[in-house]
Amino acid sequence: MRALVSGGAGFIGSHIVDALLARGVEVTILDNFQPRVHPKGRPPYLPQQARVVEGSVTDRRAWEQALDGVSVIFHEAAYQDYMPDFSTFLSVNAAGTALLYELIVERRQEIERVIVASSQAVYGEGQYRCEEHGLFQPPARPRAQLDRGCWDVLCPLCGAAASDEPLDEDYHNPFNAYAVSKLAEELTALRLGALHGIPTVALRYSITQGPRQSLYNSYSGICRIFCLRLLNGKPPVVFEDGRQKRDYVHVDDVVAANLLVWKSREACGRAFNVGGGRAVTVVDYAKAVAEALGVGIDPAIPGEYRLGDNRHSVSSIERLKALGWEPKKGLGDILRDYIGWVRSQGDVGEYFVEADRAMRELGVVRRSATAQ
Repeated sequence: MRALVSGGAGFIGSHIVDALLARGVEVTILDNFQPRVHPKGRPPYLPQQARVVEGSVTDRRAWEQALDGVSVIFHEAAYQDYMPDFSTFLSVNAAGTALLYELIVERRQEIERVIVASSQAVYGEGQYRCEEHGLFQPPARPRAQLDRGCWDVLCPLCGAAASDEPLDEDYHNPFNAYAVSKLAEELTALRLGALHGIPTVALRYSITQGPRQSLYNSYSGICRIFCLRLLNGKPPVVFEDGRQKRDYVHVDDVVAANLLVWKSREACGRAFNVGGGRAVTVVDYAKAVAEALGVGIDPAIPGEYRLGDNRHSVSSIERLKALGWEPKKGLGDILRDYIGWVRSQGDVGEYFVEADRAMRELGVVRRSATAQ
């Protein structure tokens, strides 16, 4: 059997590659080695046993080469960034996925399963409950509200602060370019898969962390940014008031979820959250990173916010647990394994500086009335 892992040189994809090879599966990797993620070219952890096709998921010829002999596809490749190049998100994430299905149908290729990497981002501001008016899905918090330093999600009927609900797969409400493109990607895959008899599953990852997470990619998460700042003697900068809730999942648990839905008939045609099952505030996370590093630097909370961020994101994982999956590793494991990876890389330069400067110049990071 041969499997294809698009984005197989990347963070999650490379761990899936390793797991497949360990199970005796032949693996083809399709990756464009995007310089912002892989500035030094092909990473040294890429296994020699894997066949590599270098190219973009928007390139028909690259897909055709990569699909030869393949019966299962782990579609991990994606464009991720905070920059306002909106067309690239849709071109890579949605159109690239459509091209995959177009070729499968055109070639009449027998495919056992396609597992598509989606994202918790598809929920946007998520699902909230007002004590008086019940459940609702809010739009993005208005910029004018954030400029005032009012961070809570408010009930649209009475204006009271609402409480967040665990994110349920039956809902979605994306509002930034990345989130819209990921929802378009998973709908393209699930609907075309159903229409053409291509068994497909979408996995909506929470914030995934662990070894091999790029030190250079500005989208690779707060663990990277916080670690690099702390290792350079600077405080981690926390947006809003730091009380935003997130959930974090170890890359090993994400790999386990992929392998499970590959073999599960009950998973076909459905979307599943893959999360850590525990809410952690951003400020508590920053403190946990500092403690894990042994650095006595408190986080800075300057009253700034990042345009397009949501207030709270904590996924329900009950649907995937019903298939027999559950996260095995907690936040302590995540931080230990990621910090060990960072320290093994030697030079930990201030890679966060340029990304921060670019986001400020483009108005992605903004100051509120509470800014210090």
